[in-house]
Amino acid sequence: MVTIKEIAKAVGVSPATVSRVLNYDPALSISPIKRQAIIETAEALNYETPRNRNKANGQAAPSLLTRLAIIHFLEPSDEIADPYYVGVRLGIENRCRELKTEIVKVFHSDALPEASLLSGVSGVIVIGKHSDNEIAWFREHAQHVVMADFDPRIEALDSVFSDMGAATVKILESLKASGYKRIGFIGSHENINGAVQQFAERRCAAYIDWQKSNGTFDPDLLALADCSSGQSLRLETGYRLARDLLALAERPDVVVTSNDNMAIGTYRAIQEFGLSIPGDIAVISYNDIPVAQFLTPPLTTVKIHGEHIGETAVDLLLERLSGRDYGKQVRIATELVYRASCRKPLES
Repeated sequence: MVTIKEIAKAVGVSPATVSRVLNYDPALSISPIKRQAIIETAEALNYETPRNRNKANGQAAPSLLTRLAIIHFLEPSDEIADPYYVGVRLGIENRCRELKTEIVKVFHSDALPEASLLSGVSGVIVIGKHSDNEIAWFREHAQHVVMADFDPRIEALDSVFSDMGAATVKILESLKASGYKRIGFIGSHENINGAVQQFAERRCAAYIDWQKSNGTFDPDLLALADCSSGQSLRLETGYRLARDLLALAERPDVVVTSNDNMAIGTYRAIQEFGLSIPGDIAVISYNDIPVAQFLTPPLTTVKIHGEHIGETAVDLLLERLSGRDYGKQVRIATELVYRASCRKPLES
Protein backbone atom coordinates (compact mmCIF):
# COMPACT_ATOMS: atom_id res chain seq x y z
CA MET A 1 0.00 0.00 0.00
CA VAL A 2 1.38 3.42 -0.99
CA THR A 3 1.98 5.77 1.94
CA ILE A 4 1.77 9.55 2.28
CA LYS A 5 5.52 9.66 2.96
CA GLU A 6 6.24 8.02 -0.40
CA ILE A 7 4.10 10.58 -2.20
CA ALA A 8 5.77 13.42 -0.26
CA LYS A 9 9.22 12.15 -1.20
CA ALA A 10 8.28 11.87 -4.88
CA VAL A 11 6.89 15.44 -5.01
CA GLY A 12 9.39 17.05 -2.67
CA VAL A 13 7.02 18.29 0.01
CA SER A 14 6.26 17.33 3.62
CA PRO A 15 3.94 14.41 4.51
CA ALA A 16 1.71 16.93 6.31
CA THR A 17 1.26 18.94 3.11
CA VAL A 18 0.34 15.79 1.16
CA SER A 19 -2.17 14.80 3.82
CA ARG A 20 -3.86 18.22 3.81
CA VAL A 21 -4.06 18.34 0.00
CA LEU A 22 -5.53 14.85 -0.26
CA ASN A 23 -8.04 15.65 2.49
CA TYR A 24 -9.03 18.91 0.76
CA ASP A 25 -8.01 21.18 3.63
CA PRO A 26 -9.32 24.64 2.58
CA ALA A 27 -6.94 26.46 4.95
CA LEU A 28 -3.80 25.13 3.25
CA SER A 29 -1.80 27.72 1.30
CA ILE A 30 -0.07 25.98 -1.62
CA SER A 31 0.55 26.79 -5.26
CA PRO A 32 -1.82 25.25 -7.84
CA ILE A 33 1.15 23.57 -9.55
CA LYS A 34 2.26 21.86 -6.31
CA ARG A 35 -1.30 20.82 -5.48
CA GLN A 36 -1.74 19.31 -8.95
CA ALA A 37 1.60 17.48 -8.66
CA ILE A 38 0.54 15.90 -5.37
CA ILE A 39 -2.82 14.78 -6.71
CA GLU A 40 -1.36 13.38 -9.95
CA THR A 41 1.40 11.53 -8.09
CA ALA A 42 -1.13 10.03 -5.69
CA GLU A 43 -3.29 8.89 -8.62
CA ALA A 44 -0.29 7.45 -10.49
CA LEU A 45 0.68 5.43 -7.40
CA ASN A 46 -2.94 4.33 -6.82
CA TYR A 47 -3.08 5.92 -3.38
CA GLU A 48 -6.37 5.75 -1.46
CA THR A 49 -7.05 8.17 1.35
CA PRO A 50 -8.20 6.73 4.69
CA ARG A 51 -11.53 8.49 4.04
CA ASN A 52 -12.03 6.59 0.79
CA ARG A 53 -10.90 3.30 2.29
CA ASN A 54 -13.37 3.76 5.13
CA LYS A 55 -16.14 4.62 2.69
CA ALA A 56 -15.43 1.41 0.83
CA ASN A 57 -15.82 -0.46 4.10
CA GLY A 58 -18.99 1.42 4.99
CA GLN A 59 -17.29 3.38 7.79
CA ALA A 60 -17.26 7.10 8.56
CA ALA A 61 -13.86 8.74 8.20
CA PRO A 62 -12.29 9.52 11.59
CA SER A 63 -10.89 12.98 12.26
CA LEU A 64 -7.16 13.24 12.84
CA LEU A 65 -7.70 15.73 15.67
CA THR A 66 -10.76 14.58 17.58
CA ARG A 67 -10.03 16.12 20.97
CA LEU A 68 -7.41 18.53 22.26
CA ALA A 69 -6.65 20.26 25.54
CA ILE A 70 -5.85 23.95 25.97
CA ILE A 71 -3.69 24.69 29.00
CA HIS A 72 -3.61 28.39 29.91
CA PHE A 73 -1.19 30.06 32.31
CA LEU A 74 -3.85 32.60 33.25
CA GLU A 75 -6.95 32.08 35.34
CA PRO A 76 -10.19 33.05 33.53
CA SER A 77 -10.45 36.37 35.39
CA ASP A 78 -6.88 37.29 34.42
CA GLU A 79 -7.42 36.26 30.81
CA ILE A 80 -10.48 38.48 30.53
CA ALA A 81 -8.36 41.41 31.74
CA ASP A 82 -6.00 40.94 28.78
CA PRO A 83 -7.91 40.74 25.46
CA TYR A 84 -4.74 39.67 23.63
CA TYR A 85 -4.80 36.23 25.26
CA VAL A 86 -8.51 35.94 24.59
CA GLY A 87 -7.59 36.35 20.92
CA VAL A 88 -5.03 33.52 21.07
CA ARG A 89 -7.60 31.19 22.60
CA LEU A 90 -10.31 32.22 20.13
CA GLY A 91 -7.94 31.41 17.28
CA ILE A 92 -7.57 27.89 18.65
CA GLU A 93 -11.30 27.49 19.19
CA ASN A 94 -12.27 28.81 15.75
CA ARG A 95 -9.87 26.43 14.02
CA CYS A 96 -11.15 23.53 16.12
CA ARG A 97 -14.73 24.45 15.23
CA GLU A 98 -13.83 24.13 11.53
CA LEU A 99 -12.31 20.70 12.21
CA LYS A 100 -15.17 19.63 14.52
CA THR A 101 -12.61 19.04 17.25
CA GLU A 102 -13.66 18.82 20.90
CA ILE A 103 -11.78 21.09 23.31
CA VAL A 104 -10.90 20.57 26.97
CA LYS A 105 -9.99 23.89 28.65
CA VAL A 106 -7.57 23.77 31.55
CA PHE A 107 -6.73 27.01 33.36
CA HIS A 108 -3.97 27.03 35.95
CA SER A 109 -1.64 29.50 37.62
CA ASP A 110 0.31 28.02 40.53
CA ALA A 111 -0.45 24.30 40.42
CA LEU A 112 -0.16 21.87 37.52
CA PRO A 113 -3.48 20.47 36.25
CA GLU A 114 -4.68 16.99 37.03
CA ALA A 115 -3.10 14.48 34.64
CA SER A 116 -6.53 12.86 34.18
CA LEU A 117 -7.70 15.99 32.33
CA LEU A 118 -5.30 15.13 29.51
CA SER A 119 -6.44 11.55 29.06
CA GLY A 120 -7.94 10.77 25.67
CA VAL A 121 -6.75 13.96 23.95
CA SER A 122 -4.95 13.95 20.61
CA GLY A 123 -2.65 16.74 21.71
CA VAL A 124 -2.16 19.72 24.01
CA ILE A 125 -1.77 23.41 23.21
CA VAL A 126 -0.11 25.34 26.03
CA ILE A 127 -0.73 29.11 26.01
CA GLY A 128 1.84 31.45 27.46
CA LYS A 129 5.08 31.27 29.40
CA HIS A 130 5.84 28.14 31.42
CA SER A 131 8.82 26.82 33.33
CA ASP A 132 11.08 23.99 32.19
CA ASN A 133 9.53 21.69 34.81
CA GLU A 134 6.01 22.45 33.64
CA ILE A 135 6.93 21.87 29.99
CA ALA A 136 8.58 18.56 30.90
CA TRP A 137 5.38 17.55 32.72
CA PHE A 138 3.22 18.42 29.71
CA ARG A 139 5.45 16.36 27.41
CA GLU A 140 5.35 13.45 29.82
CA HIS A 141 1.55 13.36 29.98
CA ALA A 142 0.66 14.21 26.36
CA GLN A 143 1.82 12.63 23.13
CA HIS A 144 1.91 15.94 21.24
CA VAL A 145 2.50 19.39 22.77
CA VAL A 146 2.50 22.79 21.07
CA MET A 147 3.54 25.99 22.87
CA ALA A 148 1.48 29.00 21.78
CA ASP A 149 2.77 32.56 22.30
CA PHE A 150 5.97 31.31 23.92
CA ASP A 151 9.28 30.15 22.50
CA PRO A 152 11.00 27.91 25.06
CA ARG A 153 13.88 27.38 22.61
CA ILE A 154 13.57 23.61 22.65
CA GLU A 155 14.18 22.41 19.10
CA ALA A 156 12.29 19.14 19.50
CA LEU A 157 9.17 20.96 20.73
CA ASP A 158 6.63 22.66 18.46
CA SER A 159 5.97 26.32 19.17
CA VAL A 160 4.38 29.36 17.53
CA PHE A 161 5.12 32.89 18.65
CA SER A 162 5.98 36.44 17.64
CA ASP A 163 9.50 37.73 18.15
CA MET A 164 9.22 40.41 20.85
CA GLY A 165 12.89 41.31 20.57
CA ALA A 166 12.58 42.04 16.86
CA ALA A 167 9.34 43.96 17.47
CA THR A 168 11.12 46.11 20.06
CA VAL A 169 13.92 46.97 17.65
CA LYS A 170 11.26 47.87 15.06
CA ILE A 171 9.69 50.29 17.56
CA LEU A 172 12.98 51.86 18.59
CA GLU A 173 14.23 52.36 15.04
CA SER A 174 10.92 54.02 14.19
CA LEU A 175 11.13 56.35 17.19
CA LYS A 176 14.72 57.28 16.33
CA ALA A 177 13.69 58.06 12.75
CA SER A 178 10.88 60.22 14.14
CA GLY A 179 13.33 62.37 16.08
CA TYR A 180 12.68 61.13 19.62
CA LYS A 181 15.76 61.34 21.89
CA ARG A 182 14.79 60.21 25.40
CA ILE A 183 12.96 56.92 25.04
CA GLY A 184 11.56 55.49 28.26
CA PHE A 185 10.53 51.88 28.78
CA ILE A 186 7.82 50.48 31.06
CA GLY A 187 7.83 46.71 31.52
CA SER A 188 9.05 44.00 33.86
CA HIS A 189 11.87 41.72 34.78
CA GLU A 190 11.77 38.06 33.72
CA ASN A 191 10.36 35.45 36.08
CA ILE A 192 10.86 31.90 34.85
CA ASN A 193 11.76 28.60 36.49
CA GLY A 194 10.93 30.08 39.89
CA ALA A 195 13.53 32.85 39.83
CA VAL A 196 13.54 36.51 38.86
CA GLN A 197 16.09 37.29 36.15
CA GLN A 198 16.95 40.97 36.16
CA PHE A 199 16.47 42.78 32.80
CA ALA A 200 16.03 39.45 30.95
CA GLU A 201 12.46 39.82 29.62
CA ARG A 202 12.86 39.90 25.84
CA ARG A 203 11.34 43.32 25.20
CA CYS A 204 13.33 44.82 28.05
CA ALA A 205 16.57 43.09 27.01
CA ALA A 206 16.17 44.25 23.40
CA TYR A 207 15.53 47.82 24.61
CA ILE A 208 18.70 47.83 26.73
CA ASP A 209 20.83 46.28 23.96
CA TRP A 210 19.56 48.79 21.39
CA GLN A 211 20.08 51.79 23.66
CA LYS A 212 23.62 50.68 24.51
CA SER A 213 24.49 50.05 20.87
CA ASN A 214 23.30 53.59 20.08
CA GLY A 215 25.18 55.09 23.02
CA THR A 216 21.96 56.40 24.58
CA PHE A 217 21.29 53.99 27.48
CA ASP A 218 20.06 55.73 30.64
CA PRO A 219 18.97 53.41 33.49
CA ASP A 220 16.70 56.15 34.85
CA LEU A 221 14.47 55.67 31.80
CA LEU A 222 13.72 52.07 32.77
CA ALA A 223 10.65 51.43 34.93
CA LEU A 224 10.19 47.72 35.62
CA ALA A 225 7.79 45.57 37.65
CA ASP A 226 9.11 42.62 39.65
CA CYS A 227 8.07 39.87 37.27
CA SER A 228 6.89 39.34 33.68
CA SER A 229 3.89 37.07 34.11
CA GLY A 230 0.70 38.16 32.37
CA GLN A 231 -0.64 39.27 35.75
CA SER A 232 2.13 41.88 36.16
CA LEU A 233 1.50 43.72 32.89
CA ARG A 234 -1.73 45.36 34.03
CA LEU A 235 -3.25 48.83 33.81
CA GLU A 236 -2.46 49.67 37.42
CA THR A 237 1.18 48.58 37.01
CA GLY A 238 1.57 50.78 33.94
CA TYR A 239 0.01 53.67 35.83
CA ARG A 240 2.36 53.29 38.81
CA LEU A 241 5.52 52.90 36.72
CA ALA A 242 4.57 55.78 34.42
CA ARG A 243 4.29 58.09 37.43
CA ASP A 244 7.86 57.17 38.36
CA LEU A 245 9.12 58.17 34.91
CA LEU A 246 7.07 61.37 34.83
CA ALA A 247 8.51 62.43 38.18
CA LEU A 248 12.06 62.50 36.76
CA ALA A 249 13.74 65.89 36.56
CA GLU A 250 14.28 65.20 32.87
CA ARG A 251 11.39 63.02 31.80
CA PRO A 252 11.32 60.99 28.57
CA ASP A 253 9.79 62.44 25.41
CA VAL A 254 8.28 59.05 24.52
CA VAL A 255 7.43 55.93 26.52
CA VAL A 256 7.37 52.34 25.23
CA THR A 257 5.06 50.14 27.31
CA SER A 258 5.21 46.33 27.28
CA ASN A 259 1.55 45.94 26.36
CA ASP A 260 -1.55 47.99 25.64
CA ASN A 261 -2.95 47.51 29.15
CA MET A 262 0.12 49.21 30.59
CA ALA A 263 -0.27 51.94 27.97
CA ILE A 264 -3.80 52.64 29.20
CA GLY A 265 -2.45 53.06 32.74
CA THR A 266 0.29 55.31 31.35
CA TYR A 267 -2.33 57.50 29.63
CA ARG A 268 -4.02 58.12 32.97
CA ALA A 269 -0.75 59.01 34.69
CA ILE A 270 0.16 61.48 31.92
CA GLN A 271 -3.23 63.13 32.15
CA GLU A 272 -2.94 63.46 35.95
CA PHE A 273 0.41 65.21 35.49
CA GLY A 274 -1.37 67.75 33.29
CA LEU A 275 0.55 66.67 30.17
CA SER A 276 -0.70 65.98 26.66
CA ILE A 277 -0.17 63.02 24.33
CA PRO A 278 1.78 63.28 22.07
CA GLY A 279 2.58 66.98 22.48
CA ASP A 280 4.40 66.64 25.82
CA ILE A 281 5.09 62.91 25.79
CA ALA A 282 4.35 60.19 23.23
CA VAL A 283 3.28 56.59 23.91
CA ILE A 284 3.79 53.40 21.90
CA SER A 285 3.00 49.83 22.83
CA TYR A 286 2.44 46.18 21.84
CA ASN A 287 -0.55 43.90 21.06
CA ASP A 288 -3.12 46.19 19.37
CA ILE A 289 -6.04 45.09 21.50
CA PRO A 290 -9.46 46.33 20.25
CA VAL A 291 -9.64 49.31 22.62
CA ALA A 292 -6.29 50.72 21.42
CA GLN A 293 -7.85 52.52 18.44
CA PHE A 294 -10.52 54.13 20.64
CA LEU A 295 -8.21 55.77 23.19
CA THR A 296 -7.72 59.54 23.13
CA PRO A 297 -5.53 59.87 21.18
CA PRO A 298 -5.62 56.48 19.42
CA LEU A 299 -2.64 54.35 20.45
CA THR A 300 0.30 53.49 18.19
CA THR A 301 1.10 49.85 18.84
CA VAL A 302 2.68 46.71 17.44
CA LYS A 303 -0.03 44.38 16.17
CA ILE A 304 0.61 40.82 17.34
CA HIS A 305 -1.68 38.41 15.53
CA GLY A 306 -2.92 36.41 18.51
CA GLU A 307 -5.67 34.61 16.60
CA HIS A 308 -3.20 33.51 13.92
CA ILE A 309 -0.92 32.19 16.66
CA GLY A 310 -3.82 30.10 17.96
CA GLU A 311 -4.81 28.83 14.51
CA THR A 312 -1.23 27.90 13.68
CA ALA A 313 -0.87 25.99 16.94
CA VAL A 314 -3.77 23.75 15.90
CA ASP A 315 -2.22 23.25 12.46
CA LEU A 316 1.06 22.19 14.06
CA LEU A 317 -0.82 19.52 15.99
CA LEU A 318 -2.44 18.34 12.77
CA GLU A 319 0.97 18.03 11.14
CA ARG A 320 2.20 15.89 14.02
CA LEU A 321 -0.81 13.63 13.74
CA SER A 322 -0.19 13.40 9.99
CA GLY A 323 3.28 12.03 10.56
CA ARG A 324 5.71 14.91 11.03
CA ASP A 325 8.42 13.60 13.36
CA TYR A 326 10.57 16.68 13.93
CA GLY A 327 10.15 19.87 15.93
CA LYS A 328 8.96 23.03 14.22
CA GLN A 329 9.07 26.61 15.46
CA VAL A 330 6.86 29.12 13.63
CA ARG A 331 7.36 32.87 13.98
CA ILE A 332 4.30 35.01 13.21
CA ALA A 333 5.23 38.45 11.84
CA THR A 334 4.26 41.63 13.71
CA GLU A 335 3.08 44.94 12.28
CA LEU A 336 3.63 48.45 13.62
CA VAL A 337 0.28 50.26 13.47
CA TYR A 338 0.74 54.04 13.53
CA ARG A 339 -1.91 56.15 15.20
CA ALA A 340 -1.94 59.57 16.85
CA SER A 341 -0.10 58.80 20.12
CA CYS A 342 3.35 59.39 18.56
CA ARG A 343 4.94 60.85 15.46
CA LYS A 344 5.38 58.70 12.39
CA PRO A 345 8.74 58.77 10.60
CA LEU A 346 8.77 60.97 7.53
CA GLU A 347 8.57 59.09 4.26
CA SER A 348 12.00 58.94 2.60
